[in-house]
Amino acid sequence: PVNRGYGASLKTGVRHAQHELIVIVDADGTYPLEQVPELVSLAANADMVVGARTGENAHHSTLRRIPKWFLIHFAQWMARRSIPDLNSGFRVFRKSVVARFLQILPDGFSFTTTITLAMLTNNYLVHYEPIDYRPRIGRSKIRPIRDTLGVVQLILRTGMYFAPLRVFLPVASLFFVGFLITLTLDVIGGNLNERTLLLLVAAAQLGMFALLADM
Repeated sequence: PVNRGYGASLKTGVRHAQHELIVIVDADGTYPLEQVPELVSLAANADMVVGARTGENAHHSTLRRIPKWFLIHFAQWMARRSIPDLNSGFRVFRKSVVARFLQILPDGFSFTTTITLAMLTNNYLVHYEPIDYRPRIGRSKIRPIRDTLGVVQLILRTGMYFAPLRVFLPVASLFFVGFLITLTLDVIGGNLNERTLLLLVAAAQLGMFALLADM
């Protein structure tokens, strides 16, 4: 009765699908539907096949290139894998695999980003096949600033689920570096400061929390 979002519609389709292989594609005229059989055949040797918008005739919005560059590199660091296309809306995946992650997949536009990170950080085989990407028919409903911030939040959340060391250890390292700097200043000044002890305790606590989360 109400529009629950892009991701919610995909999750509904996945739950009701009767076969193992599922194809999703955005209905804005940008993706080459003639390549569906090719992507399906490639799925014989992969858990998910993504139509990566890196073909010779791929058209991208100049406005979105900067945030996308940041998001892709952030996700690659989190997943420790190369990701040619983080949120392509044209892909083939196995129902049994995606069903594992339905509870954490968002109802909004970031469904594709989250399933990509979830599968990569859990060592599923994801194949990227270059495709063309045509100019969009109609107007996009994506809000660049708000949705980009939402994707950053989702990448962090997915990282906390599946790669907590990649989220918490950098923060713990910053506290430890701060501890070393203040310790050096305290040694030079001949007096141990409470700030130094607090930084050490914070670094140790975050480091232990990261290890426990990873376990």
